[in-house]
Amino acid sequence: MSKVPETTQAAEKKTDGKLLIKVAAAAGVFATLGELIGTFKFPVGPGNFILLPMIFAMIIAIILTPDALGKKIPSLKKIIDVKEVNLAGELVMFELLYLGVPLGISAGKNIMQVLEAGPALILQEFGNLGTMIIALPLALALGMRREAVGATISICREPTMGLIGEHYGMDSPEGLGVMGTYMCGNLFGTIFYGLLGSLSPLTGLHPYALAMACGMGSGSMMTASYSSLAAAVPEMADSITAFAATSNVMTNLTGLYMDLFIALPLVNILYKFWSKILVRKKEG
Repeated sequence: MSKVPETTQAAEKKTDGKLLIKVAAAAGVFATLGELIGTFKFPVGPGNFILLPMIFAMIIAIILTPDALGKKIPSLKKIIDVKEVNLAGELVMFELLYLGVPLGISAGKNIMQVLEAGPALILQEFGNLGTMIIALPLALALGMRREAVGATISICREPTMGLIGEHYGMDSPEGLGVMGTYMCGNLFGTIFYGLLGSLSPLTGLHPYALAMACGMGSGSMMTASYSSLAAAVPEMADSITAFAATSNVMTNLTGLYMDLFIALPLVNILYKFWSKILVRKKEG
């Protein structure tokens, strides 16, 4: 095999370095603009519709960079091109590693509270499998294909994004699916869980069980859900807060293993089953 000339390798490293600088600089600009816009909160019924800085940063990035059809804004063509966009997708994995550190610290800090909560918090993780059982056939019926695997494996917070990214890559159909659910959660999750928390006492379930259901691995969604639930059952507000927080820690602690060893194999089995029924043409 012929060796790649050292001059070529040096040129490639220099090019990669320039791409990395451009991506980092662009991301910094978009993030700064999003933070300058700030957070907007709109009351909707008993909950709130919240637009986070991340949403505004994403909107700005989508508008100012090449889209899937290859169209470009002329003024940014020489700065942000398809190469930079592809590199940005790969760098998402490093971001997820950084975001995973606070989750680990939170779990370790509350480990005694988790142990005192008993086996119920561990067994509740099996309830998360209902996400794919209900959503997967619906997603396929609506026209999604392998994207449905990433989109329906869970509510798709950071640990799930990392898992799908490691298995399939963030630029894969599965990666697009998990990213789509992640962003929908950022946009609509808080209001949805806020409304759900306020209506949950109507189910007849014990408030502690409902409080544990509030801990789905997302701080903002958990806060919206248990706040509404605590307002509906004010005499148990302190206990509801404790159970919700502990459940959230447990979900972050065990949810990744549940996704890895049970949810991911199961969603692929269900995909094979439902795709034979709901997908007419075989995938190439």
